[in-house]
Amino acid sequence: MSSTASETARSGRIPGTRRRRPPTRAAAAPSPRTRRALHALRRAAPALAAYAAVRVTGLLVLTVWAHRRHHGVWPILATEWDSGWYLGIADHGYTHQLGTAYNANDLAFFPLYPVLVKAVAAITPGSRASTALGIAVVASVLAAWGVYAVGERLYGRRAGTLLTVLWAAFPVGLVQWMGYTESLFTALAAWSLHALLTGRPLCAAAGAVFAGLTRPTGVAVAAAVTVTALLSLRRRFCARALAAAALAPLGWCAYLGWVGLRLGRWDGYFAVQRLWRNQLDGGAETLRRLRKLFVYDPTPQLFLVMVTLTLIGAVLLFALSAWDRQPLPLLVFTGVLLAIVLGSGGVYFPRARFLLPGFPLLLPLALRLSRVSRRHRALALTAAVLASAYCGAYMTLTWQGPP
Repeated sequence: MSSTASETARSGRIPGTRRRRPPTRAAAAPSPRTRRALHALRRAAPALAAYAAVRVTGLLVLTVWAHRRHHGVWPILATEWDSGWYLGIADHGYTHQLGTAYNANDLAFFPLYPVLVKAVAAITPGSRASTALGIAVVASVLAAWGVYAVGERLYGRRAGTLLTVLWAAFPVGLVQWMGYTESLFTALAAWSLHALLTGRPLCAAAGAVFAGLTRPTGVAVAAAVTVTALLSLRRRFCARALAAAALAPLGWCAYLGWVGLRLGRWDGYFAVQRLWRNQLDGGAETLRRLRKLFVYDPTPQLFLVMVTLTLIGAVLLFALSAWDRQPLPLLVFTGVLLAIVLGSGGVYFPRARFLLPGFPLLLPLALRLSRVSRRHRALALTAAVLASAYCGAYMTLTWQGPP
């Protein structure tokens, strides 16, 4: 027998052919939902990069300004004003009594954010203040993605990117990277509205439940979901829409009910709000402050002027949104949000911050900027970004009250 034949007999293969490797288990392919999410993230990547650039610009201006004043940046972002209240709730829980002291009852602050801070801090290194700030920053990116997704769904990628940049450059946009609830609330609101626009009422209702556990204005998200779902029943009956309409307000109602049980009175939460001087008055306090600012105050404070211009601009933008015939969920959300902010008899200076989640109000600007020349668009956005950076630093280093 030849040597070749002997080799074939021993190896069991024909000379000159490759030995086949045993089959290996193929890596599991991503699910269709994961592929869709990754594709959406790739489409949103330029908008998210632009968002980060705007916020980093604001942070750099704040850092330089704070350094000149010998003031630390981290305490400003992570521990001051409302941040301290949320950290106190995460550390010690809520009070059991109503009390009589004004501006001193932590039951006015909704629970989702401090609960997340406590849960994440338990499994991660660092302080709870660092954890709270990290959650806010991550939530702001998710919010920016949701804002882009809504804008892209309605008017295309350019308008979605412009809407994201405009939201980042909101006059009090620095709050998005502070230990506050605005970023988390905006993320929940944006994705709930996107779910409504894409025909997923139960997902929208789930977002509304969590939004209702995040801020008092969560009722605006619930209203958008409930009204949209109920009106859709006129066309055809849908059990999912009916369930969404019923589920959406549960988060907000659950917290108000829990506060009532904790304090032993049915109006417990509203009693807390009265101690914070934050009950609704139909807009009387807002009109009084506007009249004082424009008629009687010869040297109004810059921050209050900015807040006032933001409120007036929001009303005008809501009118433009209605003129543009925005989808009903967006109009209901921003309409209820505006009604709460303008109709409050509480403190005046945080109202620009309260409007920060109302990103659909910026859609008319984004739509019109998408139609102008590149040069004019660049000039407008540059001015907005620089103004936002200045306002953010002024708000935290010169203004004496909370943002």
